[in-house]
Amino acid sequence: MRPVFGDAGVGRQIHLEYRSFDIMCGICGKLYYDAGQQIDPSLIDRMMGALKHRGPDGKGKYISGPVGLGHTRLSIIDLSTGAQPIANEDNTVWIVYNGEIYNFPELRQQLLRQGHVFRSTTDTEVIVHLYEEYGVECLSKLRGMFAFALWDEKEKVLFCARDRVGIKPFYYADTGRAFVFGSEIKALLLDPGIERQVSHQAIDTFLTFTYLPGNETLFRNVHKLEPGHYILVKDAHVIRKQYWDLKFVAPSGRQGIDEAAESLRALLRRTVKEHMISDVPVGVLLSGGVDSTAILSCVAEEASKRIQTFTIGFEGAEFADERPYAKMAADRYGTEHHAITISSGQFSGFLNDYIWHMEEPVYEPPAIALHYVSKLARQFVKVVLSGEGGDEAFGGYQTYRNLLFLERVKSMVGPTNSAWLSTLAGTLGRFTASSRLHKYGPLLKAPLASYYYSRRSSPFALFPQSRNHFYSTDMLAAIRGDQPEEMVQALFARVSGEAELNQMLYVDTKTWLPDDLLIKADKITMANSLELRVPLLDHSVLEFAAGLPPDFKVSGFATKRVLKKAFAREIAKPILKRRKAGFAVPIRQWLQGNLKEYIRDHLLSDRCLSRGYFKPGAIEGLVERSSQGERVAQEVFSLLALELWHRHFIDPGEPSGQTASADNVGA
Repeated sequence: MRPVFGDAGVGRQIHLEYRSFDIMCGICGKLYYDAGQQIDPSLIDRMMGALKHRGPDGKGKYISGPVGLGHTRLSIIDLSTGAQPIANEDNTVWIVYNGEIYNFPELRQQLLRQGHVFRSTTDTEVIVHLYEEYGVECLSKLRGMFAFALWDEKEKVLFCARDRVGIKPFYYADTGRAFVFGSEIKALLLDPGIERQVSHQAIDTFLTFTYLPGNETLFRNVHKLEPGHYILVKDAHVIRKQYWDLKFVAPSGRQGIDEAAESLRALLRRTVKEHMISDVPVGVLLSGGVDSTAILSCVAEEASKRIQTFTIGFEGAEFADERPYAKMAADRYGTEHHAITISSGQFSGFLNDYIWHMEEPVYEPPAIALHYVSKLARQFVKVVLSGEGGDEAFGGYQTYRNLLFLERVKSMVGPTNSAWLSTLAGTLGRFTASSRLHKYGPLLKAPLASYYYSRRSSPFALFPQSRNHFYSTDMLAAIRGDQPEEMVQALFARVSGEAELNQMLYVDTKTWLPDDLLIKADKITMANSLELRVPLLDHSVLEFAAGLPPDFKVSGFATKRVLKKAFAREIAKPILKRRKAGFAVPIRQWLQGNLKEYIRDHLLSDRCLSRGYFKPGAIEGLVERSSQGERVAQEVFSLLALELWHRHFIDPGEPSGQTASADNVGA
């Protein structure tokens, strides 16, 4: 610890403290709007304590009058000199940062040529000097995943930013007296100025989408900084601006699909190489699918040591098993492969800690599988790469294929024959023996933007169509006004001139990807002090994919055409040809089997039924339908997640920290 006194001649004490011990990164802080206020160092300590799982290798803080910054650290690069907060040469610009900047070596060399002086070899310090040189425009030069807060003492401005896609989280609250921020909500809640008020509108949004898109959280006064946005806090004003958006712009000189595949292969190999920058071992999460196998093939090109790979399966012979395909990929590349199996008891055993770490009641059962495989991986490595994002970039979901077929039918019939479409939809709904046609038939008479909420949310779910059936009178009164679906329709309006596939990919990139998939990926891997990197979501890869013709991605029954063609030589045919599965958790079978009593004990408890959001009879009926085998797992699990969230974060007398034993809860 080395305290530094004096602050550019203003006579203010700077409290700067570094500690290094086993207690990856988490950031937090507070800025009072009144320059005469003093930050309480113990508040920053408590906030860092709430983030200790994100930073087991050390922590540090910077406090100067009305501003306090805190950081917990997972050491990945520059193990000896990478402690944060980090400052510029004259200690007038300070930063706390979470993430990795993959092009930092060339940026550092450029800044050295421009006369900047560095104290370390970290990517963190590169951001400080980029800001000195370019201001907020420094964001356009960064390639990577990041969330940071930078204090400019001369300008008295706090500059906060989140990466383009939202790989790293950033939460904030404006209390009227101060701006408070952190990597996780639980750090913000330690500030006495933030009340734990539930947003009824956010509950409705969650049940509509099964996650919370946009800047909402379930806490009325806590918000998410959206991907591709930054915030400037100056003179008690909080200004939020967007600095990046996904554009579907084709490059000059159109390529055929073979040329595009070769370009993609070269781009992804280069991107994976950059993502492997690390001073610690790196592994790969294998799902047995195309995306993670493609990443493994690129890692194998660069690895100097035997690669560690990890996968997971589920107890029960009747469930889809990814492990044979993952093993096939591991054998091909000679990795040291690790596989585990989890049971329904282990699944329920982590549910409480799942909610504690997620902080948002996301319907994401695979997150619990990710916990166990992350826990396994952390025994061997500190960093893992995965194939997350390939489906959103290259059109990998069958939903895209199915809905494009529907849109093609509509275009063949033409808008003047809407009556015929309505008749066809009704006929399919009443008489067809195909459950799929019966399901999709009614959508023939609806525009895409009116029913496509996102990849995760569904027009066939009980919410939001059954608000009047499920919601209490008080709940209905509390949510009058804008409907959550209007958010998606506004996103469609931004890309209304694009092809239907690109419209869906855009909506998913703005909603489901950052607010479901990436929240899960960050929170659960970080809970195990493991850093997850996602090369397919590097913005250069996303922009390349967006510039391709839609039929390079989805055509007829084929999905991810260009990605599969790019790695056809590297991926075994059984993997290349198999139907997409992913970490398909058998949640429906478990909810009507081993987890039936767990569900009843929570959702039918007096505590749950008395919260006032729902009609008790409607919830009782839904639980009964689940136990009888109906396909309502999404709704039941979402309500369970909401109830567990309430118990952790709202109910008086409940523990405010992680549960004592994740292995024994609910088992």
